[in-house]
Amino acid sequence: MAKPAKKKHALPAAKGEPRAVALARSIEAAKPAKLPKSVKRVEKRLLSPFEPGAQAAEAAVLDRLWGVIEQRRISGSAATSHSARLLARGTPKVAQKLGEEAVELVIEAMIGDRNAIIAESADVLYHLLVLWVDAQVKPGEVWNELRRREGISGIAEKASRPKAIIRMARTTKLP
Repeated sequence: MAKPAKKKHALPAAKGEPRAVALARSIEAAKPAKLPKSVKRVEKRLLSPFEPGAQAAEAAVLDRLWGVIEQRRISGSAATSHSARLLARGTPKVAQKLGEEAVELVIEAMIGDRNAIIAESADVLYHLLVLWVDAQVKPGEVWNELRRREGISGIAEKASRPKAIIRMARTTKLP
C-alpha cells in the first residue's frame, strides 16, 4: 500500500514579507548540490571561465546562437544535442523550459546575486531562442519589432493594440 503524500507546508515568512522573498532566503541558505565528476570534467573541457565584464557581448551572438539551434533542429541528434532533444519534445516542453528558466532568474534577482543573474539571464536568452526556432521566428523579426517600438511610450504602444487581443486574453488587467 502506498504511503500518503506528505503535506507541503508554506515557507515561514517574516511579517509583511512576500513569499517570494522567503523562498529566495531558503534557496540561498540551502547547500548547493554537488556535481558529478563526469559533469565537472565536461564543464572544465568545454566551458570557458566565467568572468563578468571580461568581454562586451554583442547582439550578433544571439543571431549566431539562433543559427546553431536551427541547425540542431534540422540535423541534430537528440542523443547528443540538448537543443535537438528539447525541440523534439515539442512546443509545450520548449515553452515550459523557458518558463522554468525565467522563474530561476526571478529567484536570483530576489536574492540579489549579480553573477547568478547574469548566468540565469544567459539561460533565459538561450531558451527564448529555442522557442523562436520552434515557432519559426527569426531574430531579425524581433529586432525589427523592437526598432518599431523604439521611442514609443509603453502606454501608447499598448493602447495601439487591437481590442480583440485584449478580449481574447480574457482579462481586465490590460489597458
